[in-house]
Amino acid sequence: MTVATIASVHQIARGEKLPGRVRGLILVRDQGLLALFIVLVIVFAFWGAPHFFTLATGISVLNSAAIAGIYAAGVTVGVMTGVLDLSVPGTAALAGVVTGLLLQGGAPVPLALLAGLAIGCVVGLVNGLIAIRGFDPLIVTIAMLSALGGLSLLLANDYNISGLTQLQFMGTQTYLGIPAPVYIAVLVFAALTVFLRYTRTGMRLLAVGGGREAARRVGIEVNRYRVLGFMISGFCAALGGIVTTAYITTAVPSASVGIVFSAMTAVALAGVPFVGGRGSLPRVALGAVVVSTISAGLLLAKVPTDWSSIVTGALLVGGLGLNMWTTKTTSKLLLSGGRTAAAIGRAS
Repeated sequence: MTVATIASVHQIARGEKLPGRVRGLILVRDQGLLALFIVLVIVFAFWGAPHFFTLATGISVLNSAAIAGIYAAGVTVGVMTGVLDLSVPGTAALAGVVTGLLLQGGAPVPLALLAGLAIGCVVGLVNGLIAIRGFDPLIVTIAMLSALGGLSLLLANDYNISGLTQLQFMGTQTYLGIPAPVYIAVLVFAALTVFLRYTRTGMRLLAVGGGREAARRVGIEVNRYRVLGFMISGFCAALGGIVTTAYITTAVPSASVGIVFSAMTAVALAGVPFVGGRGSLPRVALGAVVVSTISAGLLLAKVPTDWSSIVTGALLVGGLGLNMWTTKTTSKLLLSGGRTAAAIGRAS
């Protein structure tokens, strides 16, 4: 690489001479989701009038986004580590059932909560230990989803476990007018953001997701961090299942596959690449809000509920496509810029 090329790369890194089109693509990637959210609010303020643009609807959207966001946070960490955990619905169902059965049997609330969260960590550990043996993580987690769903139904004897009012403090209870799940989601996203950005373990997780072989060459124990990624995903799935149980005061043993698709949609809208290595948890939180806004807006606009699933699927594909397009186009433009700088350097 010539001196001129190196200088060009450094200038681009400092943002001094980025082509206008590249700046536009970066803006779309970084701020496009916020713009989409603003547009949705404006559209549904008229389409869903007079009920959409109200405080009650806003709080409802935040609550729904918070619960979906907890699942999405775990999926995001898994994706950043380079794996996609599809066992999330099963983990959530089992954690809710175990917590509900313990509470129904008279166990103290803290013990029931710890047991439910431990379920998530154990599921993640098992997923990770199997995956590092060379098995395809997608197949492993799909198999685990099936097994956990069946186990949940078996433990609950195919019945919902209702009347779990002991968990109102983290479900239906509001604090300063804000539902408890919102506080829990904010805590989860804040903790994971700090963990990934400012701790050595978190940065190594991202390094493993960005390239296992490169991480292995610099001495990082790749398998350990892959297992850790699965465990964080499992923990968040269990927490989401418990919060859901607390909100509806019922533990539902059937695994809802829609959970993972909503989480994946939030991840895709946030521009997190499913190949791992990078991503923004705050944008994932905004992605969860966007998904919930669309669901609430369509409902208030009296659009058939089936359309919510269709829109969610379209958003998932659209988010993935937009992320792929912006990434490839930006890379090509930057590479082209580097070649131009190199040619000028040779000519001079």
